[in-house]
Parts: sequence; structure tokens; C-alpha cells
Amino acid sequence: MDCKGLHKAHPWHGIDLGPDCPDTVRAFIEIVPTDTVKYEVDKESGYLSLDRPQKFSNIVPSLYGFLPRTYCGAKMASLANQALARYDIDGDGDPLDICVLTEKDVTHGDILVKARPIGGIRLLDNGQSDDKIIAVLKDDAMYENFTDIEQLPKDITRRLVHYFTTYKDIPGDTNTRKRMEFVCLYSAEVAKEVIRLSIEDYNDLIAM
Repeated sequence: MDCKGLHKAHPWHGIDLGPDCPDTVRAFIEIVPTDTVKYEVDKESGYLSLDRPQKFSNIVPSLYGFLPRTYCGAKMASLANQALARYDIDGDGDPLDICVLTEKDVTHGDILVKARPIGGIRLLDNGQSDDKIIAVLKDDAMYENFTDIEQLPKDITRRLVHYFTTYKDIPGDTNTRKRMEFVCLYSAEVAKEVIRLSIEDYNDLIAM
């Protein structure tokens, strides 16, 4: 039997973002709202691995994963530096994260979805740029007509911001400095620029 070409593509390096990027992107989903443990793609093998159990009651409020062939490096982080009038912020060295909103119950990760970016959350994780692109599932009955984050119900936006500013906190920790720092929300136009710059960062990474 000829098995040539039957190997699984690496979800970070072996999948393209699609011909309509950044207006529509192909996203790899790692975890869904029903997961009680946090899954994360192992960068070396490409397999989905168990990162850690969810010890506390934080539940991811959307499909959550990353954009293939992106990287949070210096170019992507330059937007955070500009926003905060700083020069010392670096990218977190991971693929660009994405949250995909849908009315459907998606029961597991390790899947690809088509999504339309409508905005993003600018965050710092221990001082490093760690943006989250907010997108809607393509052709979703409830979210399809949303084109910008400003159109989302405020409770959905607040839920996303609350999750990402608290999900790494440890109850009872006496350290008053929060690991995750919220900077701002941004529009669909800015989100697409973040995606473009993260693609440039990725191309710089693999050219090294």
C-alpha cells in the first residue's frame, strides 16, 4: 500500500489560513466550553496534549484555539507598544490565539473551522503581548451578521474579557500583581492587521 501523503499535517505549520485571509481564516480549535481540562497543541509533534486540569471554575466562553502559520513576535507586539507608548513589549512566542463564537454546541476540539474576525482583545501575559482575535463561525445562524466587536452584546464581550484576565489566577495567591493585564478591545480592521503582522512574524521565524 502506498502511504505517501497520508500523514497528518502539523496544525501550526502544515495548514494554511485559506485564500480569503484575513477576511475569513481557517482556525485550529484546541478546547471548547464543555472541556474540564485544558488541551494545547504540542509544538514539536503537532498532537493535542493535556496541558492541565481546570482546577477552578473558569470555563472558556467560546471555541478557542489558534491561527496556523502565525507567530506572536516583534511585529505583532509593535501594536501593543504603540498603544501603550512603550518599546519593551515582546510577543509571547506562540501562534496567534483566536476565540470563535457560535450558537452551536461543538463537543470537542482538534478540529478546523472557518471563521470571520470581528475584533480582538489586547492583553499582556507577564508583560508579553498575548492578543486574542475574536471571530464568528462562518455561516453561523446567530453570529453570521456580526461584522465588528462593537455589535456584540456587552455581556458577551465582558465574559470574554473576564475569562482571559482571570483564567491564570490562583485563588488565595497573595501576589497582588495580576498575570494577565487587559489593555483594550479593538475593531475588525485592527484584528486583520494583527493577523497580517503575525503572519509576517511567522515567516521571519521559519526563515531563521
